[in-house]
Amino acid sequence: MAMPELVVQALAITLRHLKQFGLERVLLLGATFRPFSRVCEMSLSSNTLQQLEILQNNTDGTTKGSLLWLMDHTHTPFGARLFQHWLTHPLRDESLISARLDAVSELADMMGSVGGPQQEGSFPGSGRGGGVVGALSRGHVEVVSGGSHALGDILVALKKIPDVERGITRIFHKTATASEFVAVVQALFTTIRQFQRICSIDEENDMVESSKEKCSVFRSPLLKRLFAAASSSIVSEHASRLLSFLNKEAAVTGDKHNLFICGTGKFPMVEKCKGAVQAAETHLDSLLPNYRKLLKISNLQYMSVSGSTHLIEVPVMQKVPQDWIKICSTKKTNRYHPPEVLKALDTLALAKEELTVECNKAWNSFLADFASYYVDFRATVHALAALDCLYSLAIVSRNQGYCRPEFVQDSSAKLMIEGGRHPVLEATLQEGFVPNDTSLHADLEHCQIITGPNMGGKSCYIRQVALIAIMAQIGSYVPAVSVKLRAFDSIFTRMGASDNIQRGASTFLEELSEASTILRRATPQSLVIMDELGRGTSTHDGVAIAYATLQHLLKNVRCLTLFVTHYPKVAEVTHKFPGEVGSYHVSYLSEENSDVLADNSEQDQGKDGSISVLSNECGKQNAESEGIHKITFLYKLVRGAASRSFGLHVAHLAQLPETCILKASIMAAKLENEVKSRTSFRNRGGEEKLTGVGEGELNKRCNYMCLDNPERTSGMSIVEASEQLSTVLSMLKHPESLLPALKAMQEQVRARIGP
Repeated sequence: MAMPELVVQALAITLRHLKQFGLERVLLLGATFRPFSRVCEMSLSSNTLQQLEILQNNTDGTTKGSLLWLMDHTHTPFGARLFQHWLTHPLRDESLISARLDAVSELADMMGSVGGPQQEGSFPGSGRGGGVVGALSRGHVEVVSGGSHALGDILVALKKIPDVERGITRIFHKTATASEFVAVVQALFTTIRQFQRICSIDEENDMVESSKEKCSVFRSPLLKRLFAAASSSIVSEHASRLLSFLNKEAAVTGDKHNLFICGTGKFPMVEKCKGAVQAAETHLDSLLPNYRKLLKISNLQYMSVSGSTHLIEVPVMQKVPQDWIKICSTKKTNRYHPPEVLKALDTLALAKEELTVECNKAWNSFLADFASYYVDFRATVHALAALDCLYSLAIVSRNQGYCRPEFVQDSSAKLMIEGGRHPVLEATLQEGFVPNDTSLHADLEHCQIITGPNMGGKSCYIRQVALIAIMAQIGSYVPAVSVKLRAFDSIFTRMGASDNIQRGASTFLEELSEASTILRRATPQSLVIMDELGRGTSTHDGVAIAYATLQHLLKNVRCLTLFVTHYPKVAEVTHKFPGEVGSYHVSYLSEENSDVLADNSEQDQGKDGSISVLSNECGKQNAESEGIHKITFLYKLVRGAASRSFGLHVAHLAQLPETCILKASIMAAKLENEVKSRTSFRNRGGEEKLTGVGEGELNKRCNYMCLDNPERTSGMSIVEASEQLSTVLSMLKHPESLLPALKAMQEQVRARIGP
């Protein structure tokens, strides 16, 4: 196979590294390799996993409150690992997704009603937690059909066996102990026999010789294929044959000398060495009658003391041959090794050492022979893991209000959600969750610009859309009334704020780096979610970046987009892309709080006259000020842009000091009035002459001016004074009520300077 030189070099370095650990044989298992990224599945980025809380929550870093916590009802460690892979690599191939959904639906039908009402005290989700769903995952709820019930029983039983996936890997790499080998292979053999009984449920016999394509319990092709692999007679025969060569009791105790069952011709050298050991022991036993006659002790036996074996113990007064070697003694006895015994012991030790060497060789050879079966064993274990995952998804489908997503054959991206809900929040809140609809189509409206008050549910809405899409593409039922979509090739998110000090990246740089990655990698078949892009810098820069980024997505990428912003200017992009972009906001109820208005007015009087007047003026003329409203969030997405964000309401919730909130309310009203006045003035014609001098001419040379400093203006001509005064007049951001006062100031300057 021709490969680029760089690839060959990388392969050589990898091989050299693996040789250090004796793992170079793994490169021979081409059947177990899979591409890092495949066309049939997407790979969610670390940002997406973290921002959507797929594997762990963002509060304390645990799994509770994550999508994995909600959906993981697996019973086996290898099933849990595969489920995590499914969750982080949703499918892109709609045929594969439909195959999974068919299997999940069939298993769910066997359990009972799908998406039916829960019993009292139960709640959806919670992974291996409580409620009917949690009890079902633990095998405590009776199901309708025998096939699914038997599968659940088997999976529950598998919780007690070792991790067979890691076990067979250790066996393949020849690092497994004898006890681990027996435990893993015996567990697989028992499990296969149980699956064979399920597949032969309609047969007269309990066993079938070949389970391939004979499992008539299921209709789903995927379930049939997985059950065929899980009940493979080939693997069952291999497992039975491998176990027949080993002594299980010796394996448990770690006795390698008696581990192998001889007489089968499988281990000839072990048999030979065991024969030599037995001959040496027989020779030692044959010496004992001679010593009994010599010492005239009829019940003489060998004894062992402190690691010394085959000792002959005699009374202290007993005479023995001079060539006997005294080993140890007590007050009453002496213990000897005759020369013949020493010679026989040397022979026995040598035979045992040879036996140990041959047993180790035989064990390594035995494990090496397993390599020829490894692919078959791994396929069976993978089938068990996949069945565990499908059974977990079937348990999820029983959650109340969950539906099967429908994948449409459409050339353009599409996502239609009716009554969608956030799966994790619905499970944790345990109260009525407000559902929302979503309608996006690449040929119609393919972008939603979402505004609304802080804490109104904007981020929750866009997260739930992404989570529903991910759940649908892993083959799961979803929390909605109905869902129609075309499979996405990728899902991108840009949410939250965090820096990376070690890399020298600020919060805003990280934010824009994530946005840059999205703009480069997104395609028309992608789903892009952006939450408050541009908030990490000044308002003008933030609005400009958010506007330009959104316009790039709409014009160049044309993917399905959910764009959350607090900038009203960004929502104006809907005018440039009519029919393609919709402006939405999360609804709320705003009630005027007259007590707050009265308190604010009274509190400012007597402290600062100008501020007091401004506060009262704002309170009367602008009753929509944030500081004098009580906000009720409705969490319902409706068309149209929100008029304000109600940040001061959040300040109340955060329990900021009332004085801070009051000052903020006054400043917010003042700034809002200035913006409205500037906009109104510009709309009436920007070249209006207020001083007799055109503003267009004055704007060219305006710098600054202190109107309350006569010394500063006494040496100026009227032209110079007008130029400086235009700094105030030409900014066009003062309320109209201030214009008469400014004209009066100008007349004072004219009188002071003279013609």
